[in-house]
Amino acid sequence: LSHQRVYDRIPGQRIGEYDRYDGHKTLRRNDNGRRNLSARELRRCSSVRNLRPMGEPMMDTWRGVRIVYEDNHLLVVVKPPNMPTQADQSGDEDLQNAMKSYLANRYQKRGAVYLGLVHRLDRPVGGLVVLARTSKAAERLSSQVRQKTLSRVYLTVVRGCTPEHAELRDYLLKDERTNTVKTVEPDTPGGKEAILAYDRISAQGKFSLLKVKLFTGRSHQIRVQLSHAGFPIWGDARYGQGKPGEQIALWGAYMGLVHPTLKNEMHFEALPPAADPWSRFRMD
Repeated sequence: LSHQRVYDRIPGQRIGEYDRYDGHKTLRRNDNGRRNLSARELRRCSSVRNLRPMGEPMMDTWRGVRIVYEDNHLLVVVKPPNMPTQADQSGDEDLQNAMKSYLANRYQKRGAVYLGLVHRLDRPVGGLVVLARTSKAAERLSSQVRQKTLSRVYLTVVRGCTPEHAELRDYLLKDERTNTVKTVEPDTPGGKEAILAYDRISAQGKFSLLKVKLFTGRSHQIRVQLSHAGFPIWGDARYGQGKPGEQIALWGAYMGLVHPTLKNEMHFEALPPAADPWSRFRMD
């Protein structure tokens, strides 16, 4: 699945490797052969795809979490499926605390490590997550989330052959006791409007690969709205009749944000693993 095919209908959010841009001549290698960028060089870069951090090289993974980008203000990672974004009643290791331990280990910090949570992914969902390393970064990134300037695009495989394009508008109501969400009438007390749009990238038999963009950030929004539209997500045991052993096919594939201090646009992408049902579709 090419970057062009996944993202070509998202204005102003094209993904590319840094080497394709005019700044590629400023790239240099450190003693370990890895490429680094200075702060000045980073400002010249309009897109970031799996860049190494400024300064010393970074680890590729930490406790199953792939580290995509890091600087003094941001930490962008790929959350593996079935890991909670933050601590919950299960007591299982969560992303936020796992990455706090990464920072403490890497920088030999003995005291408490600050790492702000800006947004979340449902526990069974994998994909890109940005974490804030300073309170200033957390405040500014949270503002981007509220103002809907922090862009996120998801890939998902659903059952059924969907229309090529569609916009879904529903009202959702969450039951905090059961942690489930359902569609309701617009005048239902506590109901919140939920809006998303999707493009069908490909269809294989009884399944469709979709690119989904959210315009609101409701709990379980993509899962509930697509199920309500008649296209449940593969492997979604809660809303989509997923079968035992199936992993939900919903993935946070793309993120665009403005750096909280440098003010340059940054774009990240991470495609889903080559496993069923993703492997049913061409991923080149």
